Amino acid sequence: MVCVKCRSGQEVPQDARRPGQLLFDDLAARDLGLGIRLHAVECLQNCDAGCTIALRGGERWSYVFGNVDANTQADMVVDGARRYHATADGLIPWRERPEHFKRNCVARLPPVFTAPPAAPSVNSAPRPATKDIAHD
Repeated sequence: MVCVKCRSGQEVPQDARRPGQLLFDDLAARDLGLGIRLHAVECLQNCDAGCTIALRGGERWSYVFGNVDANTQADMVVDGARRYHATADGLIPWRERPEHFKRNCVARLPPVFTAPPAAPSVNSAPRPATKDIAHD
């Protein structure tokens, strides 16, 4: 995912393409690799820290990375996305991560999973229903 509203902490004229949109457009024109999908998102709430991207998929750990330079780091994003996609759990070994990923991780989120509901005990009150708000 690429935040297309990102201004990289800069003042950008209202009618100009923002750095996040430039990064998205550059990535959209590339061969990302089999199974890798690119999505534009409106905001990843990291507005003053350069362009922001997120990697997520299946039952993998998810990552948010900031300070991505729209003009020079598209190759690094593709490399990192391919390495991420090649893992079963989303954990790219430290030494294999792009250098930028090592220093600019904004967040790492555990996989979303749903556990089967616990069987109620004889003496317990019914548990309130929960709602999963994560979407793929």
